[in-house]
Amino acid sequence: MGRIRTAVSRAKYAAVGAAIGAAVGGLVNRNAASTGGALGGLAGATVGEIRAGSSDLFGSVRSGDDADSEEDDAGSIGSAA
Repeated sequence: MGRIRTAVSRAKYAAVGAAIGAAVGGLVNRNAASTGGALGGLAGATVGEIRAGSSDLFGSVRSGDDADSEEDDAGSIGSAA
């Protein structure tokens, strides 16, 4: 996924998290709405980061570029020197 798409995906999760946090906090009072929005945005950004990272991980596994082949390549370079 491109950098822009990844950033937009994370921003979507952060915006949804902030909206949900503000709505829940707004049930209590105005200050709680502000705090809930901030915490919800942080939680949403974290979820977006995890989901973006996991899609990259599964994409590389599906394409056959796993970590074992990279370690084998690094090991053969180190043993040649």
